[in-house]
Amino acid sequence: MGERREGEVALPFDPADRVEAGVTFIGHIRSNWSKGNAPRNLRAARETGEVARIELLPDYVEGLTGLEVGRAIQVMYWVDRGERSLIVQSPRHTDGPRGVFAIRSPVRPNPIALGTVVITSMDREAGVIGIDATDAFDGTPVLDIKPWIPTVDVPPGWQPEG
Repeated sequence: MGERREGEVALPFDPADRVEAGVTFIGHIRSNWSKGNAPRNLRAARETGEVARIELLPDYVEGLTGLEVGRAIQVMYWVDRGERSLIVQSPRHTDGPRGVFAIRSPVRPNPIALGTVVITSMDREAGVIGIDATDAFDGTPVLDIKPWIPTVDVPPGWQPEG
C-alpha cells in the first residue's frame, strides 16, 4: 500500500479476498512501459508514438477470425500490479478527492482497464495483434477483446467536449 494523499480513503478489507467469480487470461500486452515510465492514459500513450502488441495464448487464436487491420477494438486488461483497496483517491489533476468510480485510475477494487485501440498489424497464426498504443505495463494480462462499434459504443447524441 502506497503513501496516501490528503482526502484518500482505503477500504477496510482487501477486495482480492472477496473473489466471487473466476477469470482467465487470454494473452498479454507487450509494450515498452513499466512502473515509473508509463504514460498516464491512452491519449498520452498515443502522443509518444510507441506502438504495442497483444500476444494471445494459442487456445484463443481462432477468436481473431473476422478482425482486420484498421479495425478499432476494445481491450480489457487486468492491471495486475496496482493497489486495490482505495475507494476514494486524490488525483493530482483534480480539485479534490474523487470516488474510484468517477475516475479512470488503475487503482480500483477490480483492477480492470479498458482501452479502445486500432489494430495496426495482425499475425493470425501466431496470435499477435499490433495496436496503435497502450498505457499498460509490459506483460499485463488480457481479459478480453471486443470490436468497437460506433452505433453501439457511442452514446446517442454524444458530442465531444471542447
